[in-house]
Amino acid sequence: MIKRALIIGAGIAGIQASLDIANSGYEVVLVEKEPSIGGHMAQLSETFPTLDCSQCIMTPRTVEVGHHENIKLYTYSELDSVARDSNGDFTARIRRRAAYVDWDVCTGCGACVEKCPFKVESLFERGIGPRKVVYTLSPQAVPNKPVIDADNCRYLQSKWDIEAGRLPAVDAKGNPAKPKCGACAKFCPTGAILWDQQDQIFEEKVGAVIVATGFDLFPQSRLPEYGGGKLPDVVDGLAFERLLAASGPTAGKVRRPSDGMEPKEVVFVQCSGSRDPERGVPYCSKICCMYTAKQAILYKHRVHDGQAYVFYIDVRAGGKGYEEFLNRAMEEDSVMYLRGKVSRLFQDGDKIMVKGADTLSNRTVEIAADMVVLATAVLPRATNRQVAEMLGLAIDDNDFYTANDEELEPMVTAVPGVFMAGTALGPKDIPETVAQASGAAAKVLSLFQRGKNS
Repeated sequence: MIKRALIIGAGIAGIQASLDIANSGYEVVLVEKEPSIGGHMAQLSETFPTLDCSQCIMTPRTVEVGHHENIKLYTYSELDSVARDSNGDFTARIRRRAAYVDWDVCTGCGACVEKCPFKVESLFERGIGPRKVVYTLSPQAVPNKPVIDADNCRYLQSKWDIEAGRLPAVDAKGNPAKPKCGACAKFCPTGAILWDQQDQIFEEKVGAVIVATGFDLFPQSRLPEYGGGKLPDVVDGLAFERLLAASGPTAGKVRRPSDGMEPKEVVFVQCSGSRDPERGVPYCSKICCMYTAKQAILYKHRVHDGQAYVFYIDVRAGGKGYEEFLNRAMEEDSVMYLRGKVSRLFQDGDKIMVKGADTLSNRTVEIAADMVVLATAVLPRATNRQVAEMLGLAIDDNDFYTANDEELEPMVTAVPGVFMAGTALGPKDIPETVAQASGAAAKVLSLFQRGKNS
């Protein structure tokens, strides 16, 4: 068999599994759909319950992955297909999307990003901060090579319009028409901009696969009672993480997206889309209670005279030091916990009115908040079903992958040589994700050392 592993997804699960296998002397092919690795953990400010800096934990690992001689990294790439031969090995076709930048020539100097005159909403910043049309995801990006957003690039769009005949092929003087802008190419010192770059297809042969595709978040547009994503000062948990992060759009200062003012009253709404089989998802998203407590604590550390409220159904804090961390939020940082559901949010002047219930005191509650943070449900990746069909994996009713034996071997699939890790199987926190990734890597190493699929 081929003693080489394919890992799909380069969040913390994919990174941990890659390093475990690569450091044992075997080659790894790591595929990530974003321009750089790190997944959602790269968006976090601190981690619970220790409040350690997320980037301090993550950056050494991403740098090691980027420079490891046994790891072949495909970023801005997706799996096109997987075929299995009679020996049990896999042939993976990987599509690297056109970045319109020659990464072999690019030095990552950032001149193109600096000179690009156009900005768009940043998905990495969850819509609370802009990015350039030429961009890297973050200052700590690995690899630190930019990509051009073709959908918003004036040069590419006008170039394609001229070629398709949607714009005149000649200008007013009869000269061949030139595409608009192109500032990035003009200022690039190495000539790395490639306007005619196409998607590339690569084939890699491997003997084992680890699926670590991560998770998405429940869209606010599916929560009309909470503004449906149309209220600028109602954000999801990841957006609030970007406000807290030193590398975020506000350099770690908590500011309202609408006007940049410091919010004095912030309401956190748990189970936004979770545990709601009628309008959301039926399951508990597992991490929301803890990251809400963390965010409330960090908010109080930054806005000392602010008040944080948390609406909850019940608190689920199952982990070492988790209950103590939750008590710290209530007792030391005076976070007010209200057991009950929020029925409605609406704008009233510069305030967000929060209507809810406190079932412990049996009364209705109305809070005039400056900002509201929704702990939206953890969802499986939209591509899970497609990847499952490629590899012959089982998925549950919610489109999370399912193990062959959930109790004893939660990272082992029914397909020999294919393993799983992290939130691809369901909601879980970082320590559990990392432990499961190392478990999946151990299964691959055991397979390679035996030299056959079983």
